[in-house]
Amino acid sequence: MSSLCRLVFALVFSIFPLTLHAEGIDGETVIADILARGEAGVAAYDPANPLATAGEFSALYFDRFEHLELDLGLKDANLKNELEILFGALNGGAMRGVPKAQLETAWQELEGKLALARALYAESEQASGGGTFLKALTILLREGVEAMLVVGALAAYLRRAGAADRVWVIYAGAAAAIPLSLLTGWAVNDFLQSTGAPLAVVEGVTMLAASIVLFYVSCWMFAKREAKRWEEWIARQMDAALGKGSLLTLSGAACLAVYREGAETVLFYQALALQSPGQTFFLYAGLGVAALLLIAFFFLMRHAALRLPFKLFFGVTSTLLYGLAVIFLGQAIVELQAAGWIASIYIPGFPHINWLGIAPTAQSLGAQATLLFLPLAWWLVKGRFPGKQPAVRNP
Repeated sequence: MSSLCRLVFALVFSIFPLTLHAEGIDGETVIADILARGEAGVAAYDPANPLATAGEFSALYFDRFEHLELDLGLKDANLKNELEILFGALNGGAMRGVPKAQLETAWQELEGKLALARALYAESEQASGGGTFLKALTILLREGVEAMLVVGALAAYLRRAGAADRVWVIYAGAAAAIPLSLLTGWAVNDFLQSTGAPLAVVEGVTMLAASIVLFYVSCWMFAKREAKRWEEWIARQMDAALGKGSLLTLSGAACLAVYREGAETVLFYQALALQSPGQTFFLYAGLGVAALLLIAFFFLMRHAALRLPFKLFFGVTSTLLYGLAVIFLGQAIVELQAAGWIASIYIPGFPHINWLGIAPTAQSLGAQATLLFLPLAWWLVKGRFPGKQPAVRNP
């Protein structure tokens, strides 16, 4: 069995020991408490002394909503993400001391989404075997595809660069993320929740680091695409081009991509196991089918990548990783806004597209726009000063 198979199945079948000490969640009670305390907080808000209200909203997020976050994500992932954005906007507005009418408007929007979440819990649907199977299948596919794209693209890059014997470095980086993911799942389940430490910070920092590394790797790959006489150059300088530093960078990119998805996957399966008592068989079946689909997807990617024209392959791969960097950056900003680490200016009416990392906040959109503008800026500078471009360097 290949390294990829061992990687996927190690993640899949190492999850469940972490669920032993978990406790169920009464979603209706939690949301009712958030609504009552939030209403009181808005009523007591004084723009001249905003920190008291901001502290109450922050406590509502970390002490109440974050305990509900994973469970709600299984029921409606988009609604969970919208609530994160609105919590960040509400807390950010209170921190800035916005006028009371503006804060009340932000609260009303959050209040409406919380009402939708409460309605989901009020349905109190009985877990079915088919429903558990579909949720287990969807979780691993949803969380695994992005990681698989990164790992597959990096592995294909090394093969196309004539370094197939070093692909193990990519898999080693991805494999290192497994114990880190499991440790994070345990820590969140048994430690972070008891101490109130924010899961949003863990997710946000990890996604931000992954975005930076993927941006760097994608730019490097695109530069290689434009290098003249690549085949001759790689034959002369393979050891230098894929030396220890470069391999560590690629391995780190794989590790961060898998960890970013793996830690959340562990936590989602903990929540699903609690939601589905007596449905263990269907849960494992959904996991197994999803794992097989991911493995098939990986080998399909590998087969196609090895047959693309050389220049096209490098262009597609660098664009893919660059796009993931932009997505991760937007998602990281939202998580850090929810945690109160970054200010949040909400843009009413702007679309929220979670799978693209697009959120209606000025900070997340500004960060993504900046990252998207960098290639254009580079192209403009290159066109204006064509004779002053530095030689292509290795990372």
